[in-house]
Amino acid sequence: MSTIGVDIGGTKIAAGVVEADGTVAARTRRVTPATDPEAIEDAVADAVAELRAEHDVTAVGVAAAGYIDASRSTVVFAPNLAWRHEPLREEVEKRVELPVVVENDANAAAWGEFVHGGGQGTRDMLLLTVGTGLGGGVVLDGELVRGTGGMGAEVGHLRVVPDGHQCGCGRTGCFEQYGSGQALVRWARALAGTDPTGAARLLELAGGDPGAVTGPHVTRAAEEGDEAALALVATLGRWLGEGAASLAAVLDPGLVLVGGGVSSAGDMLLAPMRRAFAGALTAAQHRELARIEPAVLGNDAGMVGVAHLAARG
Repeated sequence: MSTIGVDIGGTKIAAGVVEADGTVAARTRRVTPATDPEAIEDAVADAVAELRAEHDVTAVGVAAAGYIDASRSTVVFAPNLAWRHEPLREEVEKRVELPVVVENDANAAAWGEFVHGGGQGTRDMLLLTVGTGLGGGVVLDGELVRGTGGMGAEVGHLRVVPDGHQCGCGRTGCFEQYGSGQALVRWARALAGTDPTGAARLLELAGGDPGAVTGPHVTRAAEEGDEAALALVATLGRWLGEGAASLAAVLDPGLVLVGGGVSSAGDMLLAPMRRAFAGALTAAQHRELARIEPAVLGNDAGMVGVAHLAARG
């Protein structure tokens, strides 16, 4: 029987009917009314109603960008949405009149990859989602790691540089500030501002304005073989590899999957990440190294994962 997976992000709500094998049979979208909790829940219910009109479903899974409590019912805090101790499961259940499961969006993506994506065949894996920020999810012995209060696996906020760059979470030196798209853009703009000759191709793509350089500009220039852009992507890969090694010292996963928009850089990113991981991992020469591979479900990972969790109940 099918379930509906709903992935609520800061700007869009993606919903789909997901079959037992992970196939998305139908999908729809809504704009996220980020400043109004009730409007968000109404938009979710509207998307679910549209999908149910032509599909028989048994439950709804909601992947939410925020801290979810251990009961998987309340969004305790969401940095980019107006949720503060919001009883999301109860509110959505009232509207859709179906059982609802709520999960953190990065956890849901990790679960989607684990059951229907690149994580199939392993028991222990780490997902890093490298977009504007850095998210992640952890599966150990075949189960999601959520922690005592449901707020575990926030890998982007591992502190990697004491007194480092200011993070949006209010702390400094978080992994997210060095292993994300925003870090890549920060470095690229700084380079374009201080070394216009070295960053000539980046400036050309950005119309001559260092402040207009974007992540896609860096990726495009790197794909063209531009040395400065390749070095920037390799720097990001190094930070990701070293951060993944710190996480592996605790988790010892057999697989590290890399998803998110920046992962489109492919081996330009993953090759330096693998080298840095091997170089930073304790006792690397005496242990089996985790495989580092691209995630495969793309933007559907959270939707597919939370739909599977809803099917489990």
